[in-house]
Amino acid sequence: MSVRRPSSDDPVLAALLARCTFPAGGPAGPLVVAVSGGADSVALLALAVATGRPTSAVHVDHGLRPGSAAEAAPVADLCAAWGARFGSRTVQVADGPDLESRARAARHAVLPADALLGHTADDQAETVLLRLLRGTGPSGLAAMRPDRHPLLRLRRADTEALCAHLGVVPFEDPSNRDPRFTRNRVRHEVLPLLADVAGRDPVPLLARLADLAGEQADVLEEVALMVDPTDAPVLATLPPALAATAVRAWWRTTTGSPHPPDAAAVARVLAVADGTSTGCDVVAGWSVRRTGGRLRLVGPRGAPPPDAPERDEVAQG
Repeated sequence: MSVRRPSSDDPVLAALLARCTFPAGGPAGPLVVAVSGGADSVALLALAVATGRPTSAVHVDHGLRPGSAAEAAPVADLCAAWGARFGSRTVQVADGPDLESRARAARHAVLPADALLGHTADDQAETVLLRLLRGTGPSGLAAMRPDRHPLLRLRRADTEALCAHLGVVPFEDPSNRDPRFTRNRVRHEVLPLLADVAGRDPVPLLARLADLAGEQADVLEEVALMVDPTDAPVLATLPPALAATAVRAWWRTTTGSPHPPDAAAVARVLAVADGTSTGCDVVAGWSVRRTGGRLRLVGPRGAPPPDAPERDEVAQG
């Protein structure tokens, strides 16, 4: 069966596009998508092309399997057939502990900052459970947000069906069956057990929980924008959830890092705010000091100044 070109005139693609959340940008606004060659990312590429907007695909080779570099070729062929630009990146990730998170960090470090990712509602459900198992708070339950994940309203079965509809045989990553990875055990053991116990599919319930948590987190962040996090007496009197949100927003603005400190680090900052201590280490060489009722973030040597804009991880090529 030959590969069909994606088009919004195709009723199957049109129905799926109606459930996607691609970022605004008008008919000429370009889209950048990360494509591994699996069903989810191939569906993302197809749906991006079907929007009619200029589309670029980026494939990342982690070097974890012999011959993994060749896995980019089918993606390049699809891009050529569908009129999308293609680029590849190579990272080096050694096998060993915490492989999933290290591979993810390496991948994100070389993807363009605006690259879209092909995660579905099934991935969202898995992420919610994983975060629960790691002791996340309410904001962590928001999991992945639709700004970079336009397929969160689709199911894995939708992406697989779309590939079949277009005549594409997606790549099946053998690591997706490896039980040493916690996500795989959640996918193949925990979710089926929950479905059996509940007598219903838990994925929509967990995805809905993520949506609700995200909406509440957005409201809290809006309120936190009205807080001066450097005013120690004010910060110390706020409800803990609001104070923590203000501290994380202050951290992102000051350091330029999109990754906020964890709950323990935030608790240390709030202890400085209420006078329990005069200063503390936060993370990555940054510390907080209190002087005359005001807090200030002190960066490590060589850190960018507080007003330095956050830079893209890599330039688009």
